[in-house]
Parts: sequence; C-alpha cells; structure tokens
Amino acid sequence: MSGLFQKWRKARRTVGMPDSFRFYLRHTGHTLSTQSGATLKDTMVRAGQSSERAARLIYQHSNLERQREVADGIDARVRAEREKAAIVPDDQASGTERAGDA
Repeated sequence: MSGLFQKWRKARRTVGMPDSFRFYLRHTGHTLSTQSGATLKDTMVRAGQSSERAARLIYQHSNLERQREVADGIDARVRAEREKAAIVPDDQASGTERAGDA
C-alpha cells in the first residue's frame, strides 16, 4: 500500500468520510484547469484526449460559484461597453443612440 493511499485513508477517516469516498486526482486536476480558464484545446492536451467531446463531457463542470463568476464577467463587459458608448461624440453616435439621448 502506497504512502499516499495510507495518508488519504487516515485523513478520510479523521474527518468522518466513508471508506467508499474517492478522490480522483486526474479528474480534479483537469476540472480545475478548465475552471481556471484553460481552453478546450489546453484541456485536451493536458488530459491526453484526442476527442473534443470527451474533454468537454468529462472535465468541464459548472457550479454556483462558477455561474456567479460568469455572470460577473458578463456584467463587467456590458458596463465597459456602456461606458465606451457614453463617450462617443454626438456626431459619431448612431441614430438609436441619439434617439435614446433625446
């Protein structure tokens, strides 16, 4: 029995996790890399996958925290575009923008 396995079993028991609980280092590592911004191709190379389908289905997960990060990113982009639009000189603004200002 490897030292890592013995330490994992002891740690699992210390915190009261069942013996059936498994921690998949490869899966966890690749999932964390996608959540850290790795592209699909990055994930495929790291995981040794030749199929985009496998890399997407296996390693790309979502949770509430990630959904909040995505929403915050969308919000930041919308706000930035609004700020850029607000500083467009009137003679360069679109008709829709001019009508909205009226």
